[in-house]
Amino acid sequence: MARKKNRSIVIIDGSNFYYKLKSLKYKETINFEYSKWIKSVVGDSKIVSKYYCIGKIKASQNNKKARKMMAKQQSLVTRLVKLGFVIRYGYLLKSGGKYHEKGVDVQMAVDMLRDVYKNKCDQVVVVSSDSDLIPAIEEVQNEGKEVLYIGFKHQPSYALLKACKRSMLLEKQDVEEFVK
Repeated sequence: MARKKNRSIVIIDGSNFYYKLKSLKYKETINFEYSKWIKSVVGDSKIVSKYYCIGKIKASQNNKKARKMMAKQQSLVTRLVKLGFVIRYGYLLKSGGKYHEKGVDVQMAVDMLRDVYKNKCDQVVVVSSDSDLIPAIEEVQNEGKEVLYIGFKHQPSYALLKACKRSMLLEKQDVEEFVK
């Protein structure tokens, strides 16, 4: 009897992933080969959903820097949609002169729990280092599903390492071939 293929959903915290790649000294990450990288991570598991969650950049006409950032984000989103990703947006809130992403973690939690409750997957692959996801991760595991935390060895989330039964910590050589 053939073994049933494991079904996976992949949820990427876009901003978190972007800054982790930047911390590895990659200057340009817009052409990262997400689909090939995900396939290398999940192996022969069937990918049933891919989510990319990010704070949406908005810009006024006179803010050239923000308009450039918005254009890059739109280019990335267009590429990801063509690759079969579902894009989930949070928003950016300016506080103390800096922008902070809001709503992304909640969206990630909703997506993972919805797919688990609908029995769309056997495994949830979480690419984030945000410990706010721990209650959702615990619920996914309580429902008998596996959670694979993907982080980076040079900046791991010890809280997610502890919360998830499986984890993979990446080093620069693990992502090199996917950065174009």
